[in-house]
Amino acid sequence: METIVQFENSLIFAQEMDKNDPLQAYRSQFHFPMINGQRQLYFCGNSLGLQPKSVKEHINIELEDWANWGVEGHFEGRNPWYHYHKFFSQKMANVVGAKADEVVIFNTLTTNLHLMMVSFYQPTQKRYKIMIEGGAFPSDYYAVESQIKYHGFDYDDACIELVPRPGEDTLRTEDILAKIQAHKDELALVMIGGVNYYTGQFYDLEAITKVGHSVGAKVGFDLAHAAGNIKLKLHDWGPDFAVWCTYKYLNSGPGGPGGCFVHERHANNPSLPRFAGWWGYEEESRFMMEPGFKPQNGAAGWQLSNAQVFAMAPLKASLDIFDEVGMDALVAKRDQLTGYLEFLINDINQDNRFKIITPSNTKDRGAQLSMSVNGDGKTIHKKIMEQNVIVDFREPNVIRLAPAPLYNSFEDVYHFVQAIDKAFD
Repeated sequence: METIVQFENSLIFAQEMDKNDPLQAYRSQFHFPMINGQRQLYFCGNSLGLQPKSVKEHINIELEDWANWGVEGHFEGRNPWYHYHKFFSQKMANVVGAKADEVVIFNTLTTNLHLMMVSFYQPTQKRYKIMIEGGAFPSDYYAVESQIKYHGFDYDDACIELVPRPGEDTLRTEDILAKIQAHKDELALVMIGGVNYYTGQFYDLEAITKVGHSVGAKVGFDLAHAAGNIKLKLHDWGPDFAVWCTYKYLNSGPGGPGGCFVHERHANNPSLPRFAGWWGYEEESRFMMEPGFKPQNGAAGWQLSNAQVFAMAPLKASLDIFDEVGMDALVAKRDQLTGYLEFLINDINQDNRFKIITPSNTKDRGAQLSMSVNGDGKTIHKKIMEQNVIVDFREPNVIRLAPAPLYNSFEDVYHFVQAIDKAFD
């Protein structure tokens, strides 16, 4: 049974929470930014996660093996590059709730989204529309727009946007499902971000998948803000595909590689349209160099090129930590940490200087609260940053607060909210 904690707005309380935090030791495994000699409070893990200290060792291993082995490092190194993508399969699958062969690390997020849409957006003259949440991350919009136009359809007609009810900031699940039903005969693909980057809302992916499939549409998700943040169950929920980046909550570094999930029901379907590449070819006969593409079984069959080893090494370091911690423990701390942040910022907001637009129910959010400022949000953000805090601002007036459970502490949260309060003075 979950223990209900009675939060208090005091430094002593925050420090006591840290003493009892089973994940507190992992904080020391990350580098915190030092700017002008001042260690920063970091609440921007939803944009770029902090660097695990083990990253340097993981990269150095590959540099040394390249120096010592040359091309033979593909087979003789400590982590043979020929099989490098396989080192991620099980640990990444554990994070997103999938089977190992349903997951592959390759390319980058939007590239993978396009590759998935090649396979799972197959419009006809009758069934050609794509449903996406209004206010999705721009890259999703651009990918959807270009795919629609590529197939010869008009974007304004073929794209269905989900928008909140008037006066509300987030979507209601019943409205999403009703919209799917309303367009059941013309809907080709439901493609939604698992967690909305702006509001921090986590959508009911299981329900969306079930209803989307019931009307004959394919279903896919952009999990950029969900992977490593939300307890996902992709295999059980059953979407056709999902894609994500790894540089936010998964701490793989700027421009880190993308991840991809393809449900096992599509694992051995060579007739499914796809853009093919050599590394997706059947591994046993890859070096026969024969014409005619024969895909590997599972998500690995969507690979194009061999692993980007130096870019992927930081993710290897980070996933070691995730595998050791486990998503259950991480989510438990996430909920307490985000709950404490919510309690404190509500406590300082007696005069309604801002509004939290993220759902208050923990099942509808992850490690992010979006604070909509009543007034000049950009100036408030600047004043917060001037207090040795790194936090994110989005136009026109939203400050996104993201406590990451692997490296943020309750004391961090306490001092962070003190800085927010001071910024409004």
